[in-house]
Amino acid sequence: MNAPAASGSSFYAGMKVLPRAERHAMYAVYDFCRIVDDIADDQRGDRATRAAQLDRWRADLDSLYGGGDPGVAAMLAPHVRRFGLLREDFEAVIDGMAMDVAGDIRWPTAAILDLYCDRVASAVGRLSVRIFGMDEAQGIALSHHLGRALQLTNILRDIDEDAGIGRVYLPLEAIEAQGIAVGDIDQVIGDRRIDGAARLLADQALRHFGQAQDILRSRPSGHLIAPKLMAAAYSSLLRRMQRVGWTPPRTRVRHNRLALAWTLVRLRLSR
Repeated sequence: MNAPAASGSSFYAGMKVLPRAERHAMYAVYDFCRIVDDIADDQRGDRATRAAQLDRWRADLDSLYGGGDPGVAAMLAPHVRRFGLLREDFEAVIDGMAMDVAGDIRWPTAAILDLYCDRVASAVGRLSVRIFGMDEAQGIALSHHLGRALQLTNILRDIDEDAGIGRVYLPLEAIEAQGIAVGDIDQVIGDRRIDGAARLLADQALRHFGQAQDILRSRPSGHLIAPKLMAAAYSSLLRRMQRVGWTPPRTRVRHNRLALAWTLVRLRLSR
């Protein structure tokens, strides 16, 4: 589901400011994520076919890291060597997509949702911070918090879109805390009390944004405009969603492109 979490215009705006080698490495990581995400979300192929496509990526990653023919992973090869990108992080992304392929995720427990977010978002962050040149400890911490914050924001933005393909990522505990019985998807997301469940998840996302901002404000090493832009754009999006709320019928809140452009200018001037 929507991996990497920070996609679209904010992603490309953040990447354009990187040096050439780092920029092309990030584009390659993004392309990898987009391809495996498309496999997970492709409603035309059966689950066995999609699982086999993910397994092809696993096999070619095995070959790439073993010094053999990288196959479909060839686009990653020069960046793996240059930036020391870890196989386990690519594998984690595939594992996250495999969760969607194995069965449509509906009201996962909080623990399963956190695992999912780690795989489809924070693992992408762990790849990214190596390219950005961050200190390892701070980079891993930033990936943990910012990845989860971005993915939870995507989940809150895409409730109806996800339900349309049979998925509800809002956690079971938050849903049941509102007195909503799980079962029929349309009844669950159509219940006015779902707003309370969404707000619990929004509070969690905001805590992660806060911890990510604390790390970024500590001025760690590396090319940080991209994660700063992601954090600013998506935390703003989340706060706008909070003002609108999640009571059905919902209106999908979108990024403010003018504000995004201004944020990018401000970040570049403040370097």
